[in-house]
Amino acid sequence: MVRARTAERRAEILRATLEVIAERGYRGATLSAVAERVGLSQQGLLHYFPTKEALLVAVLEERDQWDTGGGARSDGTWRVDLLDSLVEYNAMRPGVVQTFSALLGESVTEGHPAGEFFTRRYTQVRASMAAMLRTEYGGTLPGDLTPERAAPLLVAVLDGLQYQWLLDPGSVDMPAAFRDFLRLLQPGSPDAADEHDDPTRESDDQR
Repeated sequence: MVRARTAERRAEILRATLEVIAERGYRGATLSAVAERVGLSQQGLLHYFPTKEALLVAVLEERDQWDTGGGARSDGTWRVDLLDSLVEYNAMRPGVVQTFSALLGESVTEGHPAGEFFTRRYTQVRASMAAMLRTEYGGTLPGDLTPERAAPLLVAVLDGLQYQWLLDPGSVDMPAAFRDFLRLLQPGSPDAADEHDDPTRESDDQR
């Protein structure tokens, strides 16, 4: 019973934190702001989450659960079209994207509390993206890339676009840029590629 109440309270705090992030951004999501939102003292909040970093990592873990729940097949692999939709959705929640990007940047420093979360997350995401690419496009992608070799590039595009978009939203259309990248992964027409690559083939106009 106590455990259930604790879990319910933690879930309430995470929802409140997401609300504060959406309203005030990463820097504005202070422990005092979240504590006030859920009717706790800051010390009371620390009973559930000992640091701000621990709270924000828990928010990101919760976000990942929601996102993957809506973007995966029944076997757990992602779908390209729903990944595309997720990028569009992220463009509507800059506070959460800012929190993810800020913690990601900080996590590369030695001993940062979010380091383990991001290391584990990237291992899982690369595997998921490789499985998605194999399902969608087969075993070989343009440039003779395997899905396993292309997966880190896909993840890098996702996260790199977020940084560029956060810095200058007016000059970077994140969903459109991601769709452009997806087009690069799609196998081209073999006939068209042969015609383009064969310098001895004459065009209709040259005949």
